[in-house]
Amino acid sequence: MKYTFRHAFISNNRPWHRALTLLVILLAACEPTPPGAIESPDLKEAKPGMAATDNATTRDWPTHGLNYAENRFSQLDQINDENIGDLGLVWTYSLESTRGVEATPLVVDGIMYVTAPWSIVHAIDTRTGQALWVYDPKVDRSIGYKGCCDVVNRGVALWQGKVYVGTFDGRLVALDADTGEVVWEQDTVIDHSRAYTITGAPRAFNDLVVIGNGGAEFGVRGYITAYDAATGEQKWRWFTVPGDPAQPYENAAMEAAAKTWDPSNKYWEAGGGGTVWDSMTFDPELDLLYIGTGNGSPWARNLRSPAGGDNLYLASIVALRPDTGQYVWHYQETPGDNWDYTSTQPMILADIEIDGAKRKVILHAPKNGFFFVIDRTDGSFISAENFVDVNWATGYDENGRPVEVAAARGEEPYDSIPGAFGAHNWHPMSYSPDTGLAYLPAQNIPLNLMDDKEWTFNSNLPGRPHAGLGWNLGMIANAEAPQSQPFGRLIAWDPVTQQEKWRVEHISPWNGGTLATAGNLVFQGTADGRLVAYNALTGARLWESSVGTGIVAAPVTYAVDGQQYVSVAVGWGGVYGLFQRASDKMGPGAVYTYALGGDAPLPEIAQYQIGALVAGVPYDANQVDEGMGLYVANCLFCHGVPGVDRGGNIPNLGYVNAEVLNNLGEFTFNGPDVNNGMPDFSGKLTPEQLESIKAFIQGTADAIRPE
Repeated sequence: MKYTFRHAFISNNRPWHRALTLLVILLAACEPTPPGAIESPDLKEAKPGMAATDNATTRDWPTHGLNYAENRFSQLDQINDENIGDLGLVWTYSLESTRGVEATPLVVDGIMYVTAPWSIVHAIDTRTGQALWVYDPKVDRSIGYKGCCDVVNRGVALWQGKVYVGTFDGRLVALDADTGEVVWEQDTVIDHSRAYTITGAPRAFNDLVVIGNGGAEFGVRGYITAYDAATGEQKWRWFTVPGDPAQPYENAAMEAAAKTWDPSNKYWEAGGGGTVWDSMTFDPELDLLYIGTGNGSPWARNLRSPAGGDNLYLASIVALRPDTGQYVWHYQETPGDNWDYTSTQPMILADIEIDGAKRKVILHAPKNGFFFVIDRTDGSFISAENFVDVNWATGYDENGRPVEVAAARGEEPYDSIPGAFGAHNWHPMSYSPDTGLAYLPAQNIPLNLMDDKEWTFNSNLPGRPHAGLGWNLGMIANAEAPQSQPFGRLIAWDPVTQQEKWRVEHISPWNGGTLATAGNLVFQGTADGRLVAYNALTGARLWESSVGTGIVAAPVTYAVDGQQYVSVAVGWGGVYGLFQRASDKMGPGAVYTYALGGDAPLPEIAQYQIGALVAGVPYDANQVDEGMGLYVANCLFCHGVPGVDRGGNIPNLGYVNAEVLNNLGEFTFNGPDVNNGMPDFSGKLTPEQLESIKAFIQGTADAIRPE
């Protein structure tokens, strides 16, 4: 019987077959202060307030968000809206990588510290664009599958002569800033039987360095840890969700949180989630550390907490005492999270006037689609309005709780808007005190969700995305085709009036973070491989430069020897970038640096090579259905739908050479790409199951091949 596209994707009524139908639809869519005016902080002699001491000039970029407020607003204005047309390339530096580059470069005294995939650190002389040293933590490449969202790293922290990096395998490493040699190293992972990772940038202050971990999709318990910056000694650790109630609670905050979870399904066995995998900010005046927490494990609240409950402290902003880790307050943005609506997206601290009074606030745009203004002194709710269309809630009441749409937690498949990729993900936003606007990378990637009633912890069921690699969503994705449309856009948002001031539409989701400057400029990289400058007041496009790959990270700006520079680390990737792309260029990860009058040539960039649909591989049509379920459970979110997706930084298997499929076992069982992050499926898949996967790949290519 001829295997047809309709048979493969439409006719079968099983939820995971219908899920693939949706995936096909989804994935196919989709003048500076003169030197000497204020002394720049010296990395070797920096005082404890190093990250805040350059606020008057922002000549350096010493911490992840530029300053403790993490507003990514530079006072430099040598490059401005009148002369931006003279901006040109000065140098490029290859990061020698092919996976996602999400790092914010840090720059102090003319030296740039930037990370590449696999947590490799590069120190670069910004005057020449040449490497000073490179540190490779030698992460075991075979464990790349233990991260949900590519083998990325978002950058380093600096403190008194040291560079701190969190590694993908969960270590925190202190390096000598001059040499790149290891000073100390700590294993941050509490349980190596579970898939804990680090992809976020550490933060350093008060002689401490703090870091959180990722892994909620795999079934872990979230926490954040502080270490002595000089010695690496652990100072404190704070868990974000309660553990086994048969054991003593670590503190009063955990005891209180446990009252918001139903223990009947033993939520602690799946970890609970709440990982602190990205955002952290520090307010030295209030002496508070703010962290953003992640989604539940599993995603479905009905499965992790059947009787309901808010499930603290998931999807929350939590304030801690930085020197002790003591809980102070929290605000939960998505009570009882059911949609992977993490609150780990970047936070910005600002002082703004609301109703005639100056307020110390946190500005936050998490995944759930609402822009929040929260009083950062006590966590009290001020306002929240949706910055994209949403359908899971109609708004927030005066107490700061969402008014939910009942169907969003119903028994039937629900086209949640925004989808689990988020209305705003980790891509940094910025805020300009000059304009009073926040500049926000917004998006929608359609996704339909339904509780998976067959789920149990670590059950490897066919048709459940990456269940074969340890994912524990408790959800079936795309049981019905979603009706929402994919988009990517840049939004200028007024946090006082809670209104959009202007927007720029992009051709794809998954665009880069933003940078705002006193030159009335906003910079953003795009998924289709451009660095663009906009007028900060109007959104008018003023300048752009092509680069060799899609940009997902945020640009930075700094001054060296009286010259202002703009740099951005480029390299397509992240969870969406693994299997989708918006550019036909295929350049390696790199740092691009620009200045007025720059005239360096762009490096030569290859075009993405995609061949014809694979053909001629023999297969048994009776194995296609089984192969579909196995493919979804083991391959889908890396390789995409065969022949339908274009491939991201990982190839689409519908376009490989026929010999690859004919010899699929050579690639999947301890194959040559294990050292590039390909999982070894030895003992996870049988040769017979591999034949079914092969049948699905070739059968799908045959089904969609033009007549």
